[in-house]
Amino acid sequence: MSSANAARPESTEDSNWYVDDRCTNCDVARQLAPDLIGEVEGRSEILRQPRGAAEELQLYAALFACPTRSIRSSRRSDVALDPFPLRLDDAVHLCGHNSQQNAGANSYLVRRPSGTQLMVDTPRWSESLAARYEKLGSVTDVLLTHRDHAAHGRRYADRFGARLWIHEGDLDAAPDADCVLRGTEPVEIAQGVVAHPLPGHTEGSVLYLVDQRYCFSGDSFYWSRSTDDIEVAESVTWYSVEELAVSLARTVGRLDFEWLLPGHGDRKHLPAEQMARRMRQLTERAGGMRPQPIDFTALRW
Repeated sequence: MSSANAARPESTEDSNWYVDDRCTNCDVARQLAPDLIGEVEGRSEILRQPRGAAEELQLYAALFACPTRSIRSSRRSDVALDPFPLRLDDAVHLCGHNSQQNAGANSYLVRRPSGTQLMVDTPRWSESLAARYEKLGSVTDVLLTHRDHAAHGRRYADRFGARLWIHEGDLDAAPDADCVLRGTEPVEIAQGVVAHPLPGHTEGSVLYLVDQRYCFSGDSFYWSRSTDDIEVAESVTWYSVEELAVSLARTVGRLDFEWLLPGHGDRKHLPAEQMARRMRQLTERAGGMRPQPIDFTALRW
């Protein structure tokens, strides 16, 4: 991962990093600095101080992504060290600046061959961030994966002059959307961009597949570092985990991708055939899942 925006810290010798008591255990910081930040008794903690500039930059990425601003340093934060949007590969950037109003979810920018780009879900709103993201290319579409990530969608769409998308099942979360997906059949919303309705996590959850390479799964499934596999957040499924199993069975044969890019949970890049095999196995496991009480502590990050 890299970014042209970030400078380099002058020194790590006098920095003392810590996590304050606002932490909600959302996992965002641990994704960006997995060797430096870990889960301890239901919250993130600094496992050790950084050794050198490269590790300190990881902590700055965590600082600027954390939705509660819980990643702290004894040294005053330098905005020049903000790495976002953070390049994941040639086409996709991680927005960072996760919003509490979007449950701390990750959001993404996808650069298209035409030079335009998509925003999948949204970071926190600010004009300065919008201007920063727009430097990568004009945004034509803001794609919402589901109701939990709908905050700021209208503001970003209006700022960019873009179309705002959501599924009818979650339309009450963005009633002023420009484009409403309906039913359960896939829809090509732009060349190479296919929306797959995937009711389960919420009634209106949608998976977006871009160029048969990138899968933006919202909260329907994610990569777990603890199990080293694709997982469903079955303990945090608001609508129906049984309906999600049906959705996966209907959709899995239509999916071909190398990058798994969820709203919550980790990201993963694997050869397409490996992703397809793991998705088939996930679909089989999901068929045996049954409703359970909502329990955030049971998530397998």
